[in-house]
Amino acid sequence: SGQSPQEDGDPPALWIFGYGSLVWRPDFAYSDSRVGFVRGYSRRFWQGDTFHRGSDKMPGRVVTLLEDREGCTWGVAYQVQGEQVSEALKYLNVREAVLGGYDTKEVTFYPQDTPDQPLKALAYVATPQNPGYLGPAPEEAIATQILACRGFSGHNLEYLLRLADFMQLCGPQAQDEHLEAIVDAVGTMLPCFCPTEQALALV
Repeated sequence: SGQSPQEDGDPPALWIFGYGSLVWRPDFAYSDSRVGFVRGYSRRFWQGDTFHRGSDKMPGRVVTLLEDREGCTWGVAYQVQGEQVSEALKYLNVREAVLGGYDTKEVTFYPQDTPDQPLKALAYVATPQNPGYLGPAPEEAIATQILACRGFSGHNLEYLLRLADFMQLCGPQAQDEHLEAIVDAVGTMLPCFCPTEQALALV
């Protein structure tokens, strides 16, 4: 398929780091995936979403990465190769860039099983310059917004719970205080809310 000889016939592979809905629903073909983390970023529910988890009148809140020297964000890296590369990028460009207002960044990804063998990965990050950006708010306010919103992909609460559920799967070493604080705030607002059962029902 027109490979140049110095590539030994191997198609160039690309890793894509997912830290939001990509951790449970990549929706593109990939050849490998690893759970792990990136350093120097924190995950924040600071991006507005008027399509997947909200509407024009009531934007939902979804995550982006904030540069943070002390930060560590867990997620999943997906390897795409050959024809998967252009397909995945084309798909993500619509899902993340056109609908979401995300830019791409190169990040260093540390796999959970082999942290001493980091990978370069592509991440989609929403910047404060994009029109959907909502920015910081108290966790209670974010929880209230999440409880009120839904979009074409479902309820904003489902997005929050699936992310919280993923973090539990990563084990005790995976911390996200911002996410936990929002889950706790949701818990105090919904008297019958039982995160563990909710989360298990989603899996």
